[in-house]
Amino acid sequence: MNAASAARLTPGSVGIVTPRRIAIDAPLALDCGRTLPRHELMVETYGTLNTARSNAVLICHALSGDHHAAGLHAADDRKPGWWDNCIGPGKPIDTERFYVVALNNLGGCKGSTGPNTVDPETGSPYGPDFPLLTVRDWVRSQALLADHLGIARWAAIVGGSLGGMQVMQWAIDLPERVANAIVIASAPQLSAQNIAFNEIARQAILSDPDFHGGRFYDRGVLPSRGLMLARMIGHITYLSDAAMRAKFGNDLRAPTPSFNFDVEFEVESYLRHQGQAFVDRFDANTYLLMTKALDYFDPARDYGDRLDAAFRRAQARFLVIAFSSDWRFSPARSREIVKALVDAGRDVSYALIDSQLGHDDFLMPIPQYHDVLRGYLSRAADELEARP
Repeated sequence: MNAASAARLTPGSVGIVTPRRIAIDAPLALDCGRTLPRHELMVETYGTLNTARSNAVLICHALSGDHHAAGLHAADDRKPGWWDNCIGPGKPIDTERFYVVALNNLGGCKGSTGPNTVDPETGSPYGPDFPLLTVRDWVRSQALLADHLGIARWAAIVGGSLGGMQVMQWAIDLPERVANAIVIASAPQLSAQNIAFNEIARQAILSDPDFHGGRFYDRGVLPSRGLMLARMIGHITYLSDAAMRAKFGNDLRAPTPSFNFDVEFEVESYLRHQGQAFVDRFDANTYLLMTKALDYFDPARDYGDRLDAAFRRAQARFLVIAFSSDWRFSPARSREIVKALVDAGRDVSYALIDSQLGHDDFLMPIPQYHDVLRGYLSRAADELEARP
């Protein structure tokens, strides 16, 4: 192992991890009316499951996340998992005390059954034939995964953004299986503005000539332009105006304007880089599917549009965290969740973290944020370990 790799593994790294694909052979009925007879989920685990099988923590990922939340897959990896700063020995989600499970959701593009995997009935990738999913479908799939792992009740379920929506759905739909629900930088449903951003991103993909109705796999092409534009649109909503101003301002890359439509401003260069990097690692059909799941999420819909009525089903204790600079899922949206939980008589703690970056702050190692998470989960671990 070279010095750079060793540095990425310390301090508090879970080390080299190996993902595994778990087959779920039970049928899964979906909200769209279809049923998957079986599916597979790509999973990573960190830490050790205790003998009572009571110390398991589920990590629910956001739109572009996956199962690789911590550690490295090989010593020469360029960077660790997407939440490595938060998961590991001595970190806020402490793998010396918890058994942490991270998965790539059904419909994802990193090894779980989804649009880019083979449909056993046709021998070709599912593509656009893969069913649209809801957050509730993901919870059902994750519950089947928990059954497979022998986990009857999660010590905690943790998620940011779209991951936080999954946490709320778990607490409502399967209340007896969640002890602590940690909802980070999330919302009780999307605003019209957020749905509009998602629709523009989807149209960028759908209108790409290389999309071919979602069957681009068979053509040996990628809808690169559309997916790149979709990511660029999304990315600007994840960053605050102050962060973009501080990082880029309106700086030109050259001393004077070039008077053309090539990249001239630093922020243009940054967005094109982010867009191209996304094309290299993500699937266009999965992006469409994930954004629709975001749009559909509204747990109050089945309870007379009363979020407090939905939360009356919950038994978990809640921690809700918001970030001051997040305008995509603003602190006001987190306070809606908190108010509904209070009105429902649930046990809830709330923290507003002073931040600068924007929505992506939920991924950052902000000391105040980590202190809140560490303190809450440490108390949960203390309670587990005090039981006979």
